Amino acid sequence: MSHKPAGWIILLLAAVVATTPLAIDMYLPAMPVMAKQLDTSIGMVQQSLSIFLAFFGISMLICGPMADSLGRRPLALFGLTGFVLASVALSLVNSIEWFLAWRALQALCGAAATVVVPGIVRQLYQEHTAKGMSYVSMIMMLAPLLAPALGSGVLWLANWQMIFVCLAGYGLLVLLLSWRYLPEIRPAGPRQRLAFFAGYKVVFSQVSARPDIATSMFASFSFFCFLTAVPFVYIKYFGVDEQQFSLLFGFNVLMLMLANFINSRLVTRQGPQRMLRAGLVLAVISASALTLFNFWQFSLAFTVLSIAPLMASLSLIATNADAMILMKFPDNSGTATAVIGTLRFGIGALAGPLLAWSYNGTPLPFSLLMLAGVLCIAISQLWHTPVQQLPPAQTD
Repeated sequence: MSHKPAGWIILLLAAVVATTPLAIDMYLPAMPVMAKQLDTSIGMVQQSLSIFLAFFGISMLICGPMADSLGRRPLALFGLTGFVLASVALSLVNSIEWFLAWRALQALCGAAATVVVPGIVRQLYQEHTAKGMSYVSMIMMLAPLLAPALGSGVLWLANWQMIFVCLAGYGLLVLLLSWRYLPEIRPAGPRQRLAFFAGYKVVFSQVSARPDIATSMFASFSFFCFLTAVPFVYIKYFGVDEQQFSLLFGFNVLMLMLANFINSRLVTRQGPQRMLRAGLVLAVISASALTLFNFWQFSLAFTVLSIAPLMASLSLIATNADAMILMKFPDNSGTATAVIGTLRFGIGALAGPLLAWSYNGTPLPFSLLMLAGVLCIAISQLWHTPVQQLPPAQTD
């Protein structure tokens, strides 16, 4: 499409994607209270995050090819409807078992709505997909910026159940707007048959896409290590209260938004590959600093000031890697998104068990795991160079 995409469509797409960070982040401040009222351990409540990520990834694996075949609009409406119903059910549970079950369903439906968005952006922005993805990410980041503060505010005014009532209300609003305004944008060619394995074969057989897929996956691993560990690091270890936690969490999200804003300004001139590598350099420096600061047991300020640029760099890396993947698959953008999302949320689900296994009462294990993720990104990008050089050598 040659015309400039309408701003309201980008806002709506960002609102659809924002259901996921709201569902992940909004209840973080309520975890200790939930553990007490559901008569379980804080560890069991924390496992609900890993369960959400795992089922989100599974759902994307299923729904990605469905988006390419059946259309993006109906899948988004179905997913948003299920998200609303699951959120209402979560507000009514009285046991941890039912809470975990409904969280799984919430994730399954949320992914069905989210998986359609990159494909729509890809067709709206074409060769400038990285710019479009930056816009969506920048607007969507308001959700994790506000979510912990909103959760703390709801908890102060009411109870933890009301957090999920608010999620249901938000999902219903987005559903109604999507019903009215979300366009159905299909590829230029004929409608594809629903073929899960054939679509995934196309994506995984594209050798030049593999380094970027690995890059996106490991960036997500580092991010979810932070997300899973941050309540312990800030609240338990450094002793901040719920309001300070919201401010510190919001500061990190502001860095994510700043990174996407900078990317949207520069990526059309510099290219997504160069922007990704700039983010990687920053990530290696900041992750190394974070690890050293926590090894030497420096104060909270050092942890905050090293995490902030690390969050910004991970955003640069993930946004540009995802855009380069989508640009390689114009007719299989839903399947490509499913591959990205499944690997991203699947490896993110490992963060909780790995952090629990390596727990020693300090922030050092989470710092080391984030650094490991960044180093794996660097290895993936070293793999990128010879892969990208193969096609020209074959045509000479």
